[in-house]
Amino acid sequence: MSNLNSSSSCGSFPKYLEHFSGDGKAIGVLTSGGDAQGMNAAVRAVVRMGIYTGAKMYFIYEGYQGLVDGGSNIVEAKWDCVSNILQVGGTIIGSARCKAFRTREGRLKAACNLVRLGISNLCVIGGDGSLTGANLFRKEWSGLLEELVENGEIDKDTVQKYSHLNVVGIVGSIDNDFCGTDMTIGTDSAMHRIVEVIDAIMTTAQSHQRTFVLEVMGRHCGYLALVSALACGADWVFLPESPPEEGWEEKMCLQLSENRARKKRLNIIIVSEGAIDTQNKPITSEKIKELVVKNLSFDTRVTILGHVQRGGTPSAFDRILASRMGVEAVLALLEATPEIPACVVSLRGNHAVRLPLMECVQMTQDVQKAMDEKRFTEAVKLRGRNFEGNLKIYKRLASKVPDDKIVKSNCNVAIINVGAPAAGMNAAVRAAVRVGIVDGHKMFAVYDGFDGLANGKIKEIGWSDVGGWTGQGGSILGTKRTLPGAYLEKIAEQMHSHSINALLIIGGFEAYLGLLELAAAREKHEAFCVPMVMVPATVSNNVPGSDFSIGADTALNTITDTCDRIKQSASGTKRRVFIIETMGGYCGYLANMGGLASGADAAYIFEEPFDIRDLQSNVVHLTEKMKTSIQRGLILRNENCSVNYTTDFIYQLYSEEGKGVFDCRKNVLGHMQQGGAPSPFDRNFGTKISVKAMDWITAKLKGSQGTGKKFVSDDSICVLGICKRDLQFQPVAELIKDTDIEHRIPKEQWWLKLRPILKILAKYKACYDISDAGKLEPVQHHGEL
Repeated sequence: MSNLNSSSSCGSFPKYLEHFSGDGKAIGVLTSGGDAQGMNAAVRAVVRMGIYTGAKMYFIYEGYQGLVDGGSNIVEAKWDCVSNILQVGGTIIGSARCKAFRTREGRLKAACNLVRLGISNLCVIGGDGSLTGANLFRKEWSGLLEELVENGEIDKDTVQKYSHLNVVGIVGSIDNDFCGTDMTIGTDSAMHRIVEVIDAIMTTAQSHQRTFVLEVMGRHCGYLALVSALACGADWVFLPESPPEEGWEEKMCLQLSENRARKKRLNIIIVSEGAIDTQNKPITSEKIKELVVKNLSFDTRVTILGHVQRGGTPSAFDRILASRMGVEAVLALLEATPEIPACVVSLRGNHAVRLPLMECVQMTQDVQKAMDEKRFTEAVKLRGRNFEGNLKIYKRLASKVPDDKIVKSNCNVAIINVGAPAAGMNAAVRAAVRVGIVDGHKMFAVYDGFDGLANGKIKEIGWSDVGGWTGQGGSILGTKRTLPGAYLEKIAEQMHSHSINALLIIGGFEAYLGLLELAAAREKHEAFCVPMVMVPATVSNNVPGSDFSIGADTALNTITDTCDRIKQSASGTKRRVFIIETMGGYCGYLANMGGLASGADAAYIFEEPFDIRDLQSNVVHLTEKMKTSIQRGLILRNENCSVNYTTDFIYQLYSEEGKGVFDCRKNVLGHMQQGGAPSPFDRNFGTKISVKAMDWITAKLKGSQGTGKKFVSDDSICVLGICKRDLQFQPVAELIKDTDIEHRIPKEQWWLKLRPILKILAKYKACYDISDAGKLEPVQHHGEL
């Protein structure tokens, strides 16, 4: 049995404190450069993980300026100092530009301030400039200490004791402009702000048939502009890395007018603030507006989002990312030696990794150099596969290729949604339809799942039919949980009569089971001997073969937002514990990750069995917590985590055992987790994975063209998903062995490795698997997704 409040038997996992001890060490944490949502989550994780290991933690206020000024700017940080900051944007310890630190004299003062407090470990949260400064400080450290001895400010024993400065960086930047990591802290939250504004603008633009030019941040990096263009289906996008070709003015105006001719009532143009032409001359939002008004006489407005993008509460993704980075940064500091180069903690796929700091900085600077020298193709490649892939996909989806230039494949491809609705399904359908049309296929939409397929609810769908679908929640095609098993004859008949040559299924565990049933029926029904691929889409994130599913991020943000509001209400009443029930079936992903993102005290999940002793220990833990300044509690419970320990039972137990110390409230979130507009992550994930699925279908169909080939092999009926760091097609037949069919979950789930982080940050003893830690990995370009 798992005891959240126990450090007893940990099986094969190493006990964290037996391997790394921070006893006697002092760690300073600072934030520098532009602020980014999620920085506070990183600060919280660094402080709490440091204290957990026995290290003495220090806040360094106002970035490097506080380091130089010392005094009250460097203060010890206690556990409670970082309470209730997870949901706060910006940085509570401040950030400031510091000219003094750029001088040796300034760095000498900084070294003196640190060494007098015994601090020789530094965690710097900021951009490439901040991290470069930290590395220079590290290199000069021994020389600075010698100079301080000569000046009589410290003695030789102090130099010997703190002879080396360990530095670890965490990248906080809304621009996602740092090479070596898939995402920087703050980028996802900035995308949320941008998409919220675009969604709001699109309704008024449609009403008045207007064109809107939106300027987003990104002086040297077009990531925000590019991904927001993908997320909203913008008509045109301007990026610093990929300037438009000569004559772009006429091409853009032609595309805008063609889109209007297709009865599109609005146009959206997104401009990165650093947008340039091929001669490195700025392209401003005002210039674009004047061009559209002059050439097309369209009613055009400019909206500059500005610092709105930096503000607001961090998204669930950024909170989890920052928490993981903070924990990994402390591990890196405890392992650091003079021989190991300064590292930066990065994200690759769903893995936290350590990379050589200065190699990443150099690669980041190489991008800017390529742009300055007008080597734009190289600049895009240096940004990484992620950026380059996004740009290619945007170009494929943004403008329709004329019919006479499309080479017809004479193949019919059907798209079907199966299972419960998930935000992002519509973005996936849109991408598949448009890519399929460009590839020469005739695209068919199946309405109402397998039930609709059996009853002939199949209709050809065109390019314009899916316009504006990216921001729509739910499933426009309609979806049902019905499995195909009872309708195989009818489904085969409909697929034969409509000459369906391939099937794209977008859905959750029912889609997975449906795919298994269709695969099993191939011997009996020739109509099923076509390429079939499933794209996972479910809030539960329980599909075997993929670490992520479309819709899970939106649901996670709904849970996190609700928990934030509940915590806020508890801050007024004091001494109150909330028990929140989340969806997910038997999969604890939403409860666990929601708990990590909202700072919960515990999350009960099916994958980690618990008993009455665990519940009792949690009550004791909360009782102790009520004696501190944090007089509230938050417990998340996965809906099927236990047959007997129901939400009502836990509520009643907590109410009884906490009597006189705290009172309880319960909240079942229900179907609100399936609703709402899709998050930027789900829109873009749905778009990119769907494009990949259609490319696979096209490759299969091209390989068999004119041969009359029947697809009967296992590799022609697959699940497409993210596995660790890559997109992979896995035959559904091979995934059965990895599936717990009874409980509708994969047998192994990557996110369970994050359970200890949730417990450690909630002040429980826990075992943390550090088997992947400690290795400095080579710098690579951004990942595939």
